[in-house]
Amino acid sequence: MTDQATTGADLSRLRELNSLTVVRALRDQPPTTVTELAGLTGLSRPGVDVIAQGLVAGGWAEVVEPGASSTVGRPARRYRFRATAGYVIGIDVGAHKILALLADLDGNVTHTVRRSVDADADPSARLAALDEIVAVTLEESGKSASEIWAVTIGVTGPVDASGRTTLFTPLPGWRTVDLAAHLSDRFTCPILVENDCKLAALAERWRGTASDADDIVFVLGGMRTGAGLIIDGVLRRGFGGAAGEIGALKAVRWLAAPAHLQKCPGVPATVTPDDAAAWVFNAARDGNRDARTAVNRYVKDLAVGTAALVLALDPQVVVFGGGFSRSADLVLDPLRRELQKLCLRVPDVRASTLGADSVALGALRLALNEVDQRLFSAGLSAPVAPRRDV
Repeated sequence: MTDQATTGADLSRLRELNSLTVVRALRDQPPTTVTELAGLTGLSRPGVDVIAQGLVAGGWAEVVEPGASSTVGRPARRYRFRATAGYVIGIDVGAHKILALLADLDGNVTHTVRRSVDADADPSARLAALDEIVAVTLEESGKSASEIWAVTIGVTGPVDASGRTTLFTPLPGWRTVDLAAHLSDRFTCPILVENDCKLAALAERWRGTASDADDIVFVLGGMRTGAGLIIDGVLRRGFGGAAGEIGALKAVRWLAAPAHLQKCPGVPATVTPDDAAAWVFNAARDGNRDARTAVNRYVKDLAVGTAALVLALDPQVVVFGGGFSRSADLVLDPLRRELQKLCLRVPDVRASTLGADSVALGALRLALNEVDQRLFSAGLSAPVAPRRDV
């Protein structure tokens, strides 16, 4: 009697694993026939046919109707993963803005909400702005919190295992903020917190300029300079979340690099410190000698820290991102020349193609990774938002 019960449990688990195998294949493919799924999974065609119909009934897959151009014979039924079974949210909580992206389980962005925030805002004001943006995102998209399967928030500063920026952060008072706890009253799904540079690196590999690379150094260029690292295709956080924070070493001159732009002679008094860099880059394009000098000095300082990371990690690609990447036409060539002087091997140096959305897109990717990890480790039931571990 015990043997029969054990056998029944084993067969049930085998069916579950086979279903997961088909779902995983559907996740990575365009609409696919049963025959194609059998070839991809190694399962029998009759078995895949039964599984596919069960996945449709369970809400995990949907049938794609053949196009009107099909004229010869009866076209084979095709299946695709039902990406609208759930949704994820990626949020960039920056010094000057909060950006939220909502996407389906294929990563298709279906709604965007962006709001400005005062750089000097205290934690309560910034969290209030975050709450408003989350509420607007759900309301305008017509989604409920129960339909969200994972949320990731990108913040400035190294993020430790607790999801806090305890080492340092330029956001006033932010070291004491527990974002996951703050959002737990609204969401029951997993809530992840990660450093903005690391998320930007993840986004560049997912949908940006480094999609062909497994070893990437992402350099954030702006009024703050930082880095995110992907090695062997894996986002590297380090033991305490501070991997890539080479700018903390004053000798690499990253801390002072943006000052060359802010203090450039000739910047009009009417230009705010936050806009000074844009003025200098524009003036450099117009041939202003002081502006060109300031840009060159900025690049020389940027190259020191970049070279240290290149020498330590030997990446395939260095991505220059952040706000200053809008002026990559003035930065990339001199940066390559400086790296030639400092490095044994110069990687391919590219400009970000994702702009100001890179952190939020990386947050989406990390949220999708969390969904996949839980989906393929916990097994299938009806599609419902995964809950946090308690």
